[in-house]
Amino acid sequence: MSHPPKPERPHARHAAFSSRERVLAAWRGVDVTSLESGNKNNVLPLGALLPGVMSGLGLDRRRGEAEIVKVWNSLMDPQVAAHAQPAGLNKGTLFVTVDSSVWLDEIVRYRRREILDRIQHSFGREMVKKISFRVG
Repeated sequence: MSHPPKPERPHARHAAFSSRERVLAAWRGVDVTSLESGNKNNVLPLGALLPGVMSGLGLDRRRGEAEIVKVWNSLMDPQVAAHAQPAGLNKGTLFVTVDSSVWLDEIVRYRRREILDRIQHSFGREMVKKISFRVG
């Protein structure tokens, strides 16, 4: 004995309940007015939610970190870019990996300020406050 398929019950929607749904709710003794008014006030456009989500996930900061890595070669002197590459950014400190102790000494002694100025000019003083070089 096969039974005819059951009609699907309407799922909770953000729109108002239909007349049929109101009659069935009244027959079952369910008050739907609070459900209708609750749905109307909680709807927000997606554009209003995205900035909060982006900042909560730290995507703006991460995008800035990725941009530093991308433009490093164009911002720096080609000799410096050949021997030093950014490794990451954490709490305003840009970590740069240098390929030898000789270049580490050269950069730290003579070019640190120039590199920091170029990065801060391009990305702002708040994003990159200092640079840490290490051999790696």
